[in-house]
Amino acid sequence: MKPKNILTLFVVAVVIAAVAYTLTGTESPEAYIEKIESERERQFKYIRFNIDSPLSEEQKQNFKTLNFYPIDPAYKVKALMVPVENRKVREVPLTDGSKERYIEHSWAEFELGGKPQRLLLMQSMDEPDKRNFFLAFADETSGLDTYGGGRYINARQDGKTSITLDFNLAYNPYCAYNPDYACPIPPKENIMDIPIPVGEKNYDK
Repeated sequence: MKPKNILTLFVVAVVIAAVAYTLTGTESPEAYIEKIESERERQFKYIRFNIDSPLSEEQKQNFKTLNFYPIDPAYKVKALMVPVENRKVREVPLTDGSKERYIEHSWAEFELGGKPQRLLLMQSMDEPDKRNFFLAFADETSGLDTYGGGRYINARQDGKTSITLDFNLAYNPYCAYNPDYACPIPPKENIMDIPIPVGEKNYDK
């Protein structure tokens, strides 16, 4: 095939791919990885420089990086939101023995690793945007590669009955960096019996 024809076919393929991504709303693998890496960089800068960082000034001086698993798009899942019957306010235990109030809102049902999963989505009592949810979970990496007290995901409802959970964005609670902070403990409903080898690893003190 002549070089001119090859170039023409390449341009046509790029255009078709671009149109497909536009029509389906699906981001390219490269764009997805770039987005996750950008969020990790933002997270690092916040922990390293922000006045509200959980790190002490001494810790900040020695703080060089956050530890993450490699990015794996397979751990970004679309979940069905099933409303909790007779929604109520739950007093969630914190690591210091106190409690914080959350609304038990919905179940997120999805499949991961060939196994069905069902996690409890909670909502802060003072959350102004009712499409935003808080997910605290633990899994088989907890206490090994990841913080023993579990990790968190901030998720946003993106459909009438759907929500995207991206475990690549799982992050540590503040108490993973500094035991002086009080952090919500994952409810028993969110203790997963599979490993989630993505997201943030344990903080290397």
